Amino acid sequence: MEQPLLELKNITKQFPGVVALDHVQLDVRSGEVHVLMGENGAGKSTLMKIVDGIYAPDEGEVLIRGEKTKIHSPLDAMKLGIAMIHQELNTVLHMTVAENIFLGREIGKGFLFEKKEMNRAAAEVLEKLQIDLDPDRKVISLSVAQRQMVEIAKAVSMNAQIIIMDEPTSAISDKEVDTLFRVIETFRKEGKGIIYISHKMDEVFRIADRITVLRDGQTVGTYEKDEITSETLIAKMVGRELKAIYPEPDDHPFGEEILCVKGLTCKNVFHDVSFSLKRGEILGISGLMGAGRSEVAEAIFGMRQKDGGVIKVKDKEIKIRTPGDAIRSGIAFITEDRAQTGLNLKTTVKKDISTLTLGQYCNRLSVIDREKENQAADESIQRLRIKTPSSNQMVKNLSGGNQQKVIIARWLLADPDILIMDEPTRGIDVGAKFEIYTIMRELAASGKAILMISSELPEIIGMCDRTIVMHEGKVTGELARDEMTQEQIMKLAAGL
Repeated sequence: MEQPLLELKNITKQFPGVVALDHVQLDVRSGEVHVLMGENGAGKSTLMKIVDGIYAPDEGEVLIRGEKTKIHSPLDAMKLGIAMIHQELNTVLHMTVAENIFLGREIGKGFLFEKKEMNRAAAEVLEKLQIDLDPDRKVISLSVAQRQMVEIAKAVSMNAQIIIMDEPTSAISDKEVDTLFRVIETFRKEGKGIIYISHKMDEVFRIADRITVLRDGQTVGTYEKDEITSETLIAKMVGRELKAIYPEPDDHPFGEEILCVKGLTCKNVFHDVSFSLKRGEILGISGLMGAGRSEVAEAIFGMRQKDGGVIKVKDKEIKIRTPGDAIRSGIAFITEDRAQTGLNLKTTVKKDISTLTLGQYCNRLSVIDREKENQAADESIQRLRIKTPSSNQMVKNLSGGNQQKVIIARWLLADPDILIMDEPTRGIDVGAKFEIYTIMRELAASGKAILMISSELPEIIGMCDRTIVMHEGKVTGELARDEMTQEQIMKLAAGL
């Protein structure tokens, strides 16, 4: 058999209180798409960060084309022909698209970079991927989906032989997914090896050659795509059968109208958006990328200034100029990008959870009562079943699903009436998704109102009581639960 491009033998890695990887095995062949699957916290991203030189293994060997290799940094990995698209985006926000694509590989000599040449080369890569972006545009002005495409363009531009894709489609549209898969097919024909991490079963069975499953930091097994079913795959990932993807709705009665939005407008972004939300209801906002879904949420939360329209909470018109105004009105916002806008990855679980409500644990002299803070954090960890060795664990060391629970825990301590949840299960495995869905159902049953934005149509259909659909900044329709089908939502999303 041909020598694998990459072999990982007995890779072991420990963090404080956690064995992240325990003698993991993996090999990747030339011209192969090797899918890596497992629950959040199974060790997938940690394993790939070892290949990319971000972490060093405590034990085990990395072999490139049969030769033992030490990868000390991402620059080492790049020189060895390894490129990685990270799940948590690594774009530098205040640099341009072109500068991000060629970061560390700038065109020019010394400090004299050839900006025109970099823009031209970046434009070629973007055109190949059918991405309509100005190479000279600052990344901070892009949406999460557009930043994801910049990361993909960066990997393509490296001409690497081993390409790692960690949840590359978690924030992009179906059209962009098709473009990416065409590029992957080109890579396969060129003999490159692709490691593809995904939780989306339809993607896995569409592009995989082989599938390796990790669970609790150990290798469960490697399987040919044709010899395993999605049901068996899920059972191997979670160690048990997962009979339902979505918890059954309990059909509790809705309460009073708590949020009313009329004629909400932001010039050149969205226009005349109107909807209402009742206590106990989960209302979806669906639509294609660029439809204006997240921007509407940002306007309601005071992160984006509206040009027109009315927002009422509990039948009272409110002026929301800042997120602080929204929070005081009982509105919470769980953003779509955990790393950039959702979490403080450099702090502990306890401190992140208590950030919004720190005043509740202070005495008259504004001194924090650590015992009260600890108790609140521990109760939140228990309530939301956050998997962490202790409340003093660093947030960055948690899995994506547990990081998402930390964000929810923080907001719940503030006791909001309305929760806006933008892509609440982005980059989260099926087991953790079910836990997040269960929490959402419990919150709705307790009288909270939830506004959920999602790009995954099965999620909208499986979780929402109603959904509004947007196309190019306008609401094109509203569907009740019994009217929602993927075909009907897509028809409205396309403006038909």
